[in-house]
Amino acid sequence: MTDHKPEDVAAALMGAGREGERLSGATFPGLYAILARAHMSAFSTTEEDMAAVAVKNHYHASRNPKAQFQRPITVEQVMKSSCVADPLKLLDCSPISDGAASIIVTSDKRLVARASAVQIVASAVATDSLGLAQRTSLLELAATKRAAKVAYDKSGVDPKDIDVAEVHDCFTIAEILAMEDLGFYKKGSAAAAISRGSTMLGKSKRLVVNPSGGLKGCGHPVGATGVKQVAELVDQLRGRGNGRQVVGAKVGLAHNVGGSGATAVVHILTI
Repeated sequence: MTDHKPEDVAAALMGAGREGERLSGATFPGLYAILARAHMSAFSTTEEDMAAVAVKNHYHASRNPKAQFQRPITVEQVMKSSCVADPLKLLDCSPISDGAASIIVTSDKRLVARASAVQIVASAVATDSLGLAQRTSLLELAATKRAAKVAYDKSGVDPKDIDVAEVHDCFTIAEILAMEDLGFYKKGSAAAAISRGSTMLGKSKRLVVNPSGGLKGCGHPVGATGVKQVAELVDQLRGRGNGRQVVGAKVGLAHNVGGSGATAVVHILTI
């Protein structure tokens, strides 16, 4: 992705958006800024709340030797970073990243029987309209809600059973939406919970989110991102998270998004 100018990368990524949005000059930062404004208007979510997402994920990334960004940041630094699409600032946005990831999937009974084997107990995909204007609500990503419901039903797992999650935080507002749409928090309450450290390593008493640093801190090499999420969960469930280990994690959830929410994929893994 870094072989090209940022504006060329942005234009290519918008291939996952609606034609009318592309022709009007919209970019994904602009579309997610619309979602952010809607959430702020409905639930009094603040720019500082969104900044707290970036702070958490950069802290996690600082403990991940494979992350693109190795330094923690502060809410003040996020707030002072340059505006990209109001209210989203530079440090609210995931970066342009190079990277690769791979996993091996098998049904070999000899390997599946091993104590270290991680099981995919559910995998679900759901879709919504490409464009924001065609959606019934800007306060949620309906595709995420649908995919999550199918995955929970298939696995018999509830949101409260999830110990660790890797979610699609392409922008800070995206993680807030994901926390609500995946059923971890009631609509409108996730931002404050994240600001309190409720999903942060060392502070969370239940769920840790994006211990890798997420798209925001670890990086977002697009095609590799979804596989990287699963690889991170496998490490976590096997107790190999090094300095970012979620102690005792037995159930993990991966959540990946296409475009501004036209597609969502949810995997649930156990050990």
